[in-house]
Amino acid sequence: MEYLTLFLNAVVDLSNAMAPYILFGLLFAGILHELVPDTLVTKHLGKENIWSVVKSTLFGIPLPVCSCGVIPLATSIKKSGASKGATLSFLISTPITGVDSILATYGIFGWIFTLYRVITSMLIAMIAGILTNLFDKEEEVVKPRFSAVNNKSVSSFSPTSFAVASSPKEVTSCCVTQPEKKGFSFVSAVKYAFLTLLGDIAKPLFWGLIIGALITVAIPQNLSDILVQYSWLSYLIVIVIAVPMYVCATASLPIAAGLMLSGVSAGAAFVFLSAGPATNTVTIGVVKKMLGTRSLYIYLGSIVVGSVLFGLGLDYLFLASEIDPQSLVHLYEEVGVISMLSSVVLWGFVGWFFVEPYLRNRMR
Repeated sequence: MEYLTLFLNAVVDLSNAMAPYILFGLLFAGILHELVPDTLVTKHLGKENIWSVVKSTLFGIPLPVCSCGVIPLATSIKKSGASKGATLSFLISTPITGVDSILATYGIFGWIFTLYRVITSMLIAMIAGILTNLFDKEEEVVKPRFSAVNNKSVSSFSPTSFAVASSPKEVTSCCVTQPEKKGFSFVSAVKYAFLTLLGDIAKPLFWGLIIGALITVAIPQNLSDILVQYSWLSYLIVIVIAVPMYVCATASLPIAAGLMLSGVSAGAAFVFLSAGPATNTVTIGVVKKMLGTRSLYIYLGSIVVGSVLFGLGLDYLFLASEIDPQSLVHLYEEVGVISMLSSVVLWGFVGWFFVEPYLRNRMR
């Protein structure tokens, strides 16, 4: 009974710390989704140069898209002409951070940890993109001067060119649709934020909170002592868990907080926050199919090596500045009314997304 009470208290503490920032971040993300045209992402990423990688990384950093949601978006920009390097940097930077995740990171870990996370995520993504453009260049495709639709040259026929010829108002291909620009709608922004986006992350967020609370109360003290004493072991364990695991950037925060409160170093927790959202078994398979084996190796190598090196750097930073990393985790401070109300609202939405499929099936 004592462990159950500790577990429930940990869930409440994690929820109160994260909920206000998640809800505000979701609303901001919905407004951003309405203001930024979909075509903006696909216009500037086609060349195999450093600038295209930088732009794709900067595009991806604020977008509140998790590691599963980024797959169709990355596929779309790749088939729309983005280079391998730009696509890979977008695949890495987008799921690691996002408006909601950045705000939630600040709410739990403070500005030092948040700023470090954003900057290092950009660097990992850029390094991976640049290495891909250098060592896994696109194969040049020789396009015929003329294309005609007949038995001999039907393979050179372009669905995109057909769409351009047949519809002057809308350019449509098998991969991307560019509708006419629509005006801003606050209602659409709210629907995207709290129905579409929150619906995508509701389950991983729920399990992230549960796992984070379990880690806080269930890790034996002797295991924590071992991980603290042998920091290299904690890095290896976290990498082995994080790479194949599916967890979004926001849902990974309570798990990282639980690790730190259990005595694991801030660097090891950072490794989980970096490698966990950026990789999972599904994304690994998609990268191999879409970009090839060499790009997959660069993708995994950049994330693993970059996360570990920057994790070590974070530990050194705290050690040199004599800052206690656990003092940065804001979970047990006095809770205000806004935090409690936000937590109730967030859990209400999460609960609805769990119940809604069942209710829909019952009504059929």
